[in-house]
Amino acid sequence: MRQQIDPAHINALSEIAGPRAIIDGDDKAPYLEEWRGRWHGEAPLVLAPSSTDELSKIMAYCHEHDIAVVPQGGNTGLVGGQVPTGEILITLKRMRRVREVSPRDFTMTLDAGVALAEAQDEAEKAGCLFPLSIGSEGTCQIGGILSTNAGGVNVIRYGNARDLVLGLEVVLPDGRMWNGLNRLRKNNTGYDLKHLFVGGEGTLGFITAAVLKLYPRPADQVTALLALPSTEAAVDLLSLAQNRSGGQITSFELMNRGIYELVLKHFPDLQRPVETDAPYYALLEFSSGRRDELAPMVEELLAEAFEDEIVVDGTIAAGGTQSEALWALRHNASEAMKNDPYYCVKCDISVPIHKVPTFIDRANAAMEKDTPGARIMAFGHMGDGNIHYDILGPDGADKASWKEHATTLEHAVHDIVADLGGSISAEHGIGVLKRDEMADRKSDVEMSMMRAVKNALDPKGLMNPGKVLQ
Repeated sequence: MRQQIDPAHINALSEIAGPRAIIDGDDKAPYLEEWRGRWHGEAPLVLAPSSTDELSKIMAYCHEHDIAVVPQGGNTGLVGGQVPTGEILITLKRMRRVREVSPRDFTMTLDAGVALAEAQDEAEKAGCLFPLSIGSEGTCQIGGILSTNAGGVNVIRYGNARDLVLGLEVVLPDGRMWNGLNRLRKNNTGYDLKHLFVGGEGTLGFITAAVLKLYPRPADQVTALLALPSTEAAVDLLSLAQNRSGGQITSFELMNRGIYELVLKHFPDLQRPVETDAPYYALLEFSSGRRDELAPMVEELLAEAFEDEIVVDGTIAAGGTQSEALWALRHNASEAMKNDPYYCVKCDISVPIHKVPTFIDRANAAMEKDTPGARIMAFGHMGDGNIHYDILGPDGADKASWKEHATTLEHAVHDIVADLGGSISAEHGIGVLKRDEMADRKSDVEMSMMRAVKNALDPKGLMNPGKVLQ
């Protein structure tokens, strides 16, 4: 949506926001480009309000004068939802108050512009844990992770972002402010409105603050990296780990050989923790509230896994430093692919856990048939069925032709996902990248309900136009 905005409106909005909220000149550039350089945007004005009240006044003016806006958090999104195409861009980077941390309630109330890592630190200072953890946690912001319903590595134990929020404060498209900042674990008074905005990708309003759930900090953690003979073995290992640990497994991340070797190639300072050349590797983490409880259980579990031949090699971290080194293999996956000279076809999919092996086998066969030598980077959150099935071009292939072929490969993968009853967007969202494909794959009933919600809250279509819905 390329909107011509009268300079008089630009001046009026600048006055409403105040000089400290205006980002102009060369300082605008980082807000207008997706971090990998895949989307390049434009905006006549970039504003950074410092409070909900300031944002409310800005939105009231925009609504009155039919001016479209694009919300932006840490600009770490992967589907283009945060990039403006001529609209006013509003970043919440200055809204960074930690309003309250309540260890007795196990809740934390904070502004949407607080970085995820900062939220984790604030929880830790209070002796608590905020368990959401993703690779971009140093940059991504609370508003963004809620707007995209981020998942991450601990979903198997704690759930997605949606499961970690108790209340929201939201500025609506017409400038009205909804204060839904309650700490209640039970509240059955009508529709649960917060869930309209969690996962809404900024198309229904601005999340300006949130009440988040906290948990007790683990007293004991054990991390292990294991080499596996197959994806079927991964499903068996996950089941074994869940049953033997009594729910103490926090993470179960799967990596195929392709991504494992690519990370080691691009990050030579990382040591190879397992020498066995296996087709798949699993990164497991267990957590407990009691000290020195986990090691015997994990050792017994692994002994059984070796005996059943679902694990062929492995290592258990001896402490925090070794655990961080194992996690670095997983957390650097996206950066390793970014450093590859070939365009990466990214498929963020989910299927029922028991169908992960079928999905990977069928997708691998389809890619080999279509593009022999394509390099498959399959990794992700096996514990909840979310696989990042990414594809890099064959060595020596023409880079331009490969990039042009990306959509064909992506749709081929998504056809398999649909056949298995899965989702073409597990945690990254829809944005512009998957907007049209989502509309093609969802039923008319689903699309009409989504449009009805959009029309009810944003009848003028001013919030993040062209994202999620056309």
